[in-house]
Amino acid sequence: MKSYLEIVERTLDEVLPRTDERPAVLSEAMRYAVGTGGKRIRPLICLASAVAVGGQAEDASYPAAAIELLHNYTLVHDDLPAMDNDTLRRGQPTVWTKYGEANAILAGDALLALAYQTAARAPRNVAAIVSVLGEKGVGVVQGQVEDLLLERGPHAARTLEQPTDSNNQAIAFVYEHKTADLFMAAAMMGGLAGGGSPEAIAALRAFALNLGLAFQYEDDLLDGDSPYSRAETERLVHETTAAAVSALDELPGDTAFLRDLARKLIGRTV
Repeated sequence: MKSYLEIVERTLDEVLPRTDERPAVLSEAMRYAVGTGGKRIRPLICLASAVAVGGQAEDASYPAAAIELLHNYTLVHDDLPAMDNDTLRRGQPTVWTKYGEANAILAGDALLALAYQTAARAPRNVAAIVSVLGEKGVGVVQGQVEDLLLERGPHAARTLEQPTDSNNQAIAFVYEHKTADLFMAAAMMGGLAGGGSPEAIAALRAFALNLGLAFQYEDDLLDGDSPYSRAETERLVHETTAAAVSALDELPGDTAFLRDLARKLIGRTV
């Protein structure tokens, strides 16, 4: 993992604007948003996916940085007063709290644009990689809109004592798009950068979809706000994790990192 993290941090440092570039407040806010911690799970998946299709981790260095930039853009905007109104992120002041709302919006916009510019530096399959980033980037926004409707709309109750089909469908949509879409983007972009076959990319998509769902269900357990019972949520965590690991059997390269990551996400404490 250390070598993968070194690739991610080195590439992010390369593509982000220097703090002496004008306007300095924008450069500082962008670096602050990306640099205030985070597990880098998505870029790690991206690098490991290139290896899993028989390529090299370095093949996916720019797509990995791109997915982290896009991920952080979503966090900057999610924290805004009009959305979640959060003042802390990873134990630090959120971007809007530190730099103001307008600058936070613009920093998020710039991170999004930079994500596409960075993805376009992939060594191969550039059009497909940028297309995946765009498709899943839109999906994340769709998931956020549906989540807001669940929280603030006429059916705002999140605990499903007696689940309805409509509520279950809405929650499934949110989980797939708000959380799993960026996992899928990371894996598919990495596989494409590594030169993976269509069959390998499909296997990576299945892996990442299930891993993203497992990640969200585990988050629900940690936060104590699952819409399902604890027993049902635990069942879903194990079911989707098993499906994720099983999908890796279809890949021709080294999948040890991805298997280990999937298993480590079960029962995590943060």
